[in-house]
Amino acid sequence: MNTLMQWLKKTPAIPAAVAWTVADIEHFRGRQDLYMKQAPQVLKALREHALVESAVSSNRIEGVEVPRSRVRAVVMGRGVLRERNEEEVRGYREALDWVHQSGGKPALSRATIVTLHSLSHAGAHDAGKFRTGPSDIIQRSPDGRRRVRFHPPEPGRVPKAVEELLRGWKDTLTERAVHPLAALAAFNLDFLCIHPFRDGNGRVSRLLLLRQLYALGYEVGRYISIERLIEENKERYYETLEASSKGWHEGRHDPWPYIAFLLTIVKSACKEFEARAGSLKAPRGEKSAQLLQAMINFRGPFSVGDLQRACPHASVPLIRVLLKREKDAGRAECLGRGPKAQWRVVRK
Repeated sequence: MNTLMQWLKKTPAIPAAVAWTVADIEHFRGRQDLYMKQAPQVLKALREHALVESAVSSNRIEGVEVPRSRVRAVVMGRGVLRERNEEEVRGYREALDWVHQSGGKPALSRATIVTLHSLSHAGAHDAGKFRTGPSDIIQRSPDGRRRVRFHPPEPGRVPKAVEELLRGWKDTLTERAVHPLAALAAFNLDFLCIHPFRDGNGRVSRLLLLRQLYALGYEVGRYISIERLIEENKERYYETLEASSKGWHEGRHDPWPYIAFLLTIVKSACKEFEARAGSLKAPRGEKSAQLLQAMINFRGPFSVGDLQRACPHASVPLIRVLLKREKDAGRAECLGRGPKAQWRVVRK
């Protein structure tokens, strides 16, 4: 039995930690418009960077990767796609475009869910179609072992389960049984437990998350990649999802571990956006500190362009001065020549 339908029958007691997280996100929304009116060019750069990160990270969580050298060409629509992984990353970008343009309207429906799957899985034989066979959720260990982590509903129950989920979402917002942010995270959990498609459920769940945030008035996902933050905490994502899905069929599950995780991710995105937008007028030295942190955050080689997209308020001359300083100090290494040369942090 899905979480939202349970809450409509009996209003839940929200854990204190979740209530505090909700309050922090609400506080951000109160200042959101102020940040969004600043420096349109910087916000444009943030949007482009978030678009790339989101398309790459959401697919990479599911094991779909493209070479680093091909990322921008694939995501930004430049050039011919070479293989299926590139099609999936491009498809996710196109689904993101649709979400950003719709801005959370019209009301969430079955057609919305099907459209998001069709876009993000364009080219697949079952894009936009509910699964017709069993689709157990399998966890694979590094040593090659496999175990069933969750048994989703039988395929014949999927259409009804999706309709109940949509009705639960609508009625929960109307009756205000719980805060909309808690309802949003519960919807995400229930969608993943229903597992309506053969493949791509995680990616569609993240697209739905963005769309529902926009519908509720939270714009942070346009500027900060929520998908990237989930990927950075992937182990915790899977741990809380498994913990909260136990007993889901019988209505005996505890949804709060996953809800707390997902809302913490949204809160982290809000804090990151405020840090980046607030740094438009950063005091002397703060931009250099942010650039240094961005360098450390890169898991592999990076370019001047990568740093500029990560810190759009920093100028190219400042980036080059900082890289030279770090190189002279033995903390960074240049891996090539010219303006597109790759760099890496020397980790001791």
